[in-house]
Amino acid sequence: MHKQLYTIGQKLPKRDKLGIHALVEALCIEILALAVKGAFQSRQIKLGTLELLRVKIEVLKHLVRTEYELGVTQEQTYLRFAEQLVGISKETNGWIGYTQKGA
Repeated sequence: MHKQLYTIGQKLPKRDKLGIHALVEALCIEILALAVKGAFQSRQIKLGTLELLRVKIEVLKHLVRTEYELGVTQEQTYLRFAEQLVGISKETNGWIGYTQKGA
């Protein structure tokens, strides 16, 4: 997903690229880092990281929607990212549920 966001950012005007889209890219990298961190943590301490990951994903969903509403990205792009984020969110919630069962 980050690769696609980065590619779109190259086509944006400087104002958008350095504004809201920069936040979207940074948050995407942060989400990736949290997912990797959660994968390597023991089950006992993983839950806090996964809860933070879930919040960051929701924030990213809102920022991606805001980009679309402001006309920064096109509808097709927005729908593609929204679909991916919904899938990532479902996987994260499943991961949280699995972690809570084993705790």
